[in-house]
Amino acid sequence: MLSITHTALYVAFSLISLVTVASSMRHNSPIPPPTTSLTDRFPHLGFDAAFTYLFGGKNIKKINDGSCVSITLDNSSGCGFKSKEIYYYGFFSAAIKLPSDYSAGVVVAFYVSNSQVYPHNHDEIDFEFLGHEKRKDWALQTNIYGNGSTMTGREEKFYLWFDPTIDFHEFLVDNIPVREVSHNEAMSRAYPSKPMSVYATIWDGSDWATHGGKKPVNYKVGPFVAWFKDLEMAGCAWNQTSPAASCSKRGSLSRDPVEGNEFMKLSEQQQRGMQWARSKFMFYSYCNDLKRFPVLPMECRGGKV
Repeated sequence: MLSITHTALYVAFSLISLVTVASSMRHNSPIPPPTTSLTDRFPHLGFDAAFTYLFGGKNIKKINDGSCVSITLDNSSGCGFKSKEIYYYGFFSAAIKLPSDYSAGVVVAFYVSNSQVYPHNHDEIDFEFLGHEKRKDWALQTNIYGNGSTMTGREEKFYLWFDPTIDFHEFLVDNIPVREVSHNEAMSRAYPSKPMSVYATIWDGSDWATHGGKKPVNYKVGPFVAWFKDLEMAGCAWNQTSPAASCSKRGSLSRDPVEGNEFMKLSEQQQRGMQWARSKFMFYSYCNDLKRFPVLPMECRGGKV
């Protein structure tokens, strides 16, 4: 789930197993701290009601009347889908199961972006799952762009504390956050500020995804299939005929379904969870990469990222 709130953006990409079983945990991984879930507050959406094809339609399969969707990368194409609505901010969640076995070079992404509307100064909040030659070693990469700031990649990378290929896992903000991005002076020019759509894609990232491009996709062991279910979207939808945000009532949801302190800032429990995830599982942050940034970006010099 990506939560874009009125005053702060929590790029917190939580990873919680829907079924916490010993077989899904990484070998000798610590148990994650207890946390509360926000996903039970929102309805699950069917594909046809909320999404549309982005590319590679033949590789997208709807299961159980669209309550579950598989997306496939094969030697002909990747594929992806996007939300019908465009959002100023909101709560976006999916339960995801990643391809098993050899997956080097494969990228599975769940993100928000407006590159199709603003190609020269787009905003984007990513989490991308990067394949590996060992089946349990998928990595999570988070990134953020604002107002076309694509020349400064703000990547952070994490190992997962479970095997994401065995069962479905929820990926959402505000359960166990792994990253927080505040709207402050340091991030003012690179902070997402325009309405965005929700995307899910699978594609060939051979030139960079695994060991810096040293391990490309091997289509002899494909195809590569990821599954998405329990899709949730709730927030302030963009009325393209009006220049101002207008959050109209939708179904049983309130006028603004993501208002309230739990969507505005992290609780003490969530802050402890974020510290746990970052201290034990983060293996790369752009703020620590002096080879790439001899002069660190401003937000890395004392600002919160």
